[in-house]
Amino acid sequence: MRNLLYRYSVVLLTTTLLIACSKVPDGILSEKEMEKVMIDMQLAEAMIGIDYTTYQDDAKKEALYQSVFRKHNISQATYDSSLVWYGKNLDIYMDVYDRVIRNLDKRIADLGDIQSDVAPVTNQDSVNIWPRRPFLTLQPKAVFNGVIFDLEPKERYFSGSTFVLGMNVWGLGKNIKNYPEVRLSAVQGDTILTVNNKILHDGYSETVLKTLPTSKIKRVYGYIRMNNTDSCYYKVYLDSISLMKYNYVMIAPEMKNNSVK
Repeated sequence: MRNLLYRYSVVLLTTTLLIACSKVPDGILSEKEMEKVMIDMQLAEAMIGIDYTTYQDDAKKEALYQSVFRKHNISQATYDSSLVWYGKNLDIYMDVYDRVIRNLDKRIADLGDIQSDVAPVTNQDSVNIWPRRPFLTLQPKAVFNGVIFDLEPKERYFSGSTFVLGMNVWGLGKNIKNYPEVRLSAVQGDTILTVNNKILHDGYSETVLKTLPTSKIKRVYGYIRMNNTDSCYYKVYLDSISLMKYNYVMIAPEMKNNSVK
């Protein structure tokens, strides 16, 4: 009898602890479930990005997303509610997101040596090095609501080069709480230079990063993204996206003197 009561007490205590330690409320995908769904949603986003011609139609994109929901036996409402809850609990969301990234990184590693974005090699004073398609739509459904770029040129860019990430933007309504964010970084030796920018209104926007005239640039990377925890529905359109590289030209003192009349 004593052993039975002991076993019952252990089971009751374990159950109580599990309930107390549960981080996710009813109706919200658990961390493991959310991780699996997010992996497939990331893969779906990648398919759209790679084969944009096929997925130009919103109906085809929607069909792809719905196939993910069917695979995991959930509704879009459940997924949307889960996104909102995880968006309000960022510490838990970041743990899940880190596991998603590790999973995707492992899949990429299993495919073999995957090169970075291809950067054009040129000695021109100005060149557009943007490696992705020149248009982008930001909307709440995306897991990563934006685009990431990472350029490692075969021949390093000249020291002192200026990089300008420009784009046309429209669709920023009054009800939007979050705005598109831009980050542009360059690696020079052991130094990382970074510029952050937030786009607050429609029209042309550019983010400018001036590097140092000390050492060549071996990497340029960054992102354009938008926090997708906004409660309202929106679509923000970006087009004519370009990343211009302008070479820094040193003017010799004698040339300066000759230019003065």
